[in-house]
Formats: sequence, C-alpha cells, structure tokens
Amino acid sequence: MTLSESSTAKHLSALYDQDYYLWLTTTAELLRENQLSALDITNLLEEVEDMGRSEKRALYSNLKVLLMHLLKYRYQPEKRSNSWVASIVEHQQRLRQALKESPSLRSHLTQVFNDCYQDARELAAAETGLSIDQFPPASPFSVENILKTFPDLEINQQKESGTSD
Repeated sequence: MTLSESSTAKHLSALYDQDYYLWLTTTAELLRENQLSALDITNLLEEVEDMGRSEKRALYSNLKVLLMHLLKYRYQPEKRSNSWVASIVEHQQRLRQALKESPSLRSHLTQVFNDCYQDARELAAAETGLSIDQFPPASPFSVENILKTFPDLEINQQKESGTSD
C-alpha cells in the first residue's frame, strides 16, 4: 500500500462519519477502479454485514404484518375491509419480491416463521381487542400458503370448521 492509498483509506474512514453519501459514492468509484487498497475496509465490511441484517429485518417485519392481517381476516370476518386485503396483498408482494431477489432468504423465512406468528398473534389481539387465546397458538398458515396470491390463499375457512391450512 502506498502512502497515498493509506491516506485515502484514512480520509475515507473519517468521511464515513462526516458524509455518508459521499463515502458511498467514493467507495463505489474506488471499487470500479479496482483500487482495493485505498478502501475503508472496516466500514465497508460493516455496511455489507448491515445490508444482510436489514434484509432479514425487512423480511421479518413484512411476514409479521402479513400474518397479523391474515389472522384478523380469518377471525374477524364481520370487520373485513379492502384495506386489510390491500395490506395482505402488499406484504405478500414484498415477501415474494425479497425471495425472488434473494432466494437464500427462504431458509431465514422458515426459521423465523413461528416467532413472527407469535408476534403477529400478539399484534392481532391488540388491534382487534380479542383475547390472544382466540388465535391458535400454532400458525394455521404455512409458509407456502401465505405466499400464494390472495384469491388462491386459503384463509376464508370458518374457524368453527376445525380445518387448517
């Protein structure tokens, strides 16, 4: 590493805290020019790792909201609204798009499904005013089912029928 490259890396490190956008564009330019030794590796690694965590957090959040609306839709049929349907469709689309762009996230979706369902149960109870016990302790939905388009989604079954998805 030359003195100039070392100086650039130190400058980039300081720039990271002072002007994040400029740090990003400068880092991208250095990568395009294959000036790897001039990179601020510490912050670049942190950013790459944060991107992965951010994708996982978005997946968790979209799954939780989707499951909450599916529960509300199933267990409060008298209060169904177009906004619930729109939210279901929107969060399905977000999840399908995330999995299309990053298929490896499917394993994460499967891993967090039960935790998301428990959070969704709690949110559904808070939003509906129903007791959390009104919602089954185990998800009546499967990962495969929730990713289906809305008209094909199996959520319209009566809760009294005892059937599950």
